[in-house]
Amino acid sequence: MKKFLSQFINTIEYTNVSKNDISNIEINSLVFDSRAVKEGSLFFALPGTHTTGNKFIASAIKNGAAAVVFEGEITEEEKTAIEDACAGRDVAFLKVESSRFAMSPLSAAFYDYPSKKLVVYGVTGTEGKSSTVAFIWQLLRLSGFKAGFISTVQYSLGGDAIANPEHQTTPEATIVQRELYEMLENGCTYAVVESSSHGLSKKTNRLGDVLFDCGAFINVTLEHLEFHGTYEQYKSDKANLFRALDKHDHKKTIAGKETVVPAVGIVNLEDPAAVYFAECTKNRVIGFTSEGKAGKHAVESGSVELPPVPAGMPVASAKNIVSTSTGISFDLNVNGKTVSVKAPVPGAFNAYNIMTAILAVSETTGKPVEELAAACEKLESVKGRMTVVDEGQPFEVIVDYAHTPSSFETIFPPVKKRCKGKIISVFGSGGERDTKKRPLQGKIAAEYCDYVILANEDPRGEDEMALLKDIAVGSLEAGKVEGKDLFLIPDRPAAIRKAFALAGKDDIVLLLGKSHENSIIFKDRIMPYDEISEAKKALGELK
Repeated sequence: MKKFLSQFINTIEYTNVSKNDISNIEINSLVFDSRAVKEGSLFFALPGTHTTGNKFIASAIKNGAAAVVFEGEITEEEKTAIEDACAGRDVAFLKVESSRFAMSPLSAAFYDYPSKKLVVYGVTGTEGKSSTVAFIWQLLRLSGFKAGFISTVQYSLGGDAIANPEHQTTPEATIVQRELYEMLENGCTYAVVESSSHGLSKKTNRLGDVLFDCGAFINVTLEHLEFHGTYEQYKSDKANLFRALDKHDHKKTIAGKETVVPAVGIVNLEDPAAVYFAECTKNRVIGFTSEGKAGKHAVESGSVELPPVPAGMPVASAKNIVSTSTGISFDLNVNGKTVSVKAPVPGAFNAYNIMTAILAVSETTGKPVEELAAACEKLESVKGRMTVVDEGQPFEVIVDYAHTPSSFETIFPPVKKRCKGKIISVFGSGGERDTKKRPLQGKIAAEYCDYVILANEDPRGEDEMALLKDIAVGSLEAGKVEGKDLFLIPDRPAAIRKAFALAGKDDIVLLLGKSHENSIIFKDRIMPYDEISEAKKALGELK
């Protein structure tokens, strides 16, 4: 795609500090990494944690940038380098208040506002986003609709799902808008976007110009406070998804036809923040619940106490949940009708994700719930989400992404309920991230597991053993004894082998936190790593 800068630059407020006329400057790509700049690129000089993007402007111009969006002041040294790089070339310089914020409206305009021509779903939550996105996408395809999706684990631009090589859940705005555009070009009429709190935050504005039609809220718990600062801010940033439902009239051009898309919010009533999210939009909101039978109350008797449901809010519920190592089944009650749902995806918590997917697709497409429930028998699990690794060993091995206290409280109870032997868990915690959750992780794991083995996740710049000791505090408080039923083994492959050495018949080994990720990040290196492959390799060594 090529555009003259003047065709889309009026979508932002800026101060043009160059002397050049921008009307005839042609732009053919949007780039925020100077190394990826090519002839005709518009380069966004983004602020970094330890540096500023302004230092890379000269490099971007040397690589062919035709225009630069920047913020702050350019130093004399940077100015000299930029003048040398320009060497008489016609380069436009656009100063904005925030380069990163400006990326969203500029990207949307450059790609001709693709979300105006797609039915767009957003899914947010501390846990469950990737699975729910995948299930919505699969149900759309199984219902005969052309759809794409953007997610942590995989993505699709209209074809089959492709593995996502990045750790980032919601990409930068240039990528989001480009991928929505490519979905449209590939004939898609629906798009599902995993909407992280970072992506929804006004600090990054990655999703600020995506026109959402359906917003789904799974849960919000203690996480990412190193970025958001407080739980209240974290919750508010996530709720921007529901506020976005009120930013447009949902009149879209779908497959060339003017269409009014039904706008809807979907909330998990078992989360205390459900009403808060519902109140962030004036559009229709549906609540759902498993009455605690799919969450941390799964092994307890009685029903979970739900928050007061706003008058008139429809409520869907899952009852009679049965979870095995190979799948889940439950009865779904919607609008007074009960339908049976069976899906070959393990994990009782998937009742939340599947309910959300069914409601989202039914509300936006008009497909009967009964038809969507029947299609659930063809759903496929996301890689690394309750993935069973079976190499003929006498014990069960499960790989999952659970890495927060709340996800531990969700995953451990149903596993404990069906486990006939011991439970052994291997996990860690991300370095340079929220530290408050670490002892909570250790405590919850110790309460449910017979053995707790702590290992590297992504230590980044932190001392790996010190990080594991932070987690161990909670396990020790819960009664574990280091060297007896608590082990600190930073080397993750070695930790996995320790877990397998401890496991016997009918035991369950949970490998948590790394899941689909393809590396372990250290201060000075990135080590290629695949949890499932490593587990298979270790199991092969037992034979």
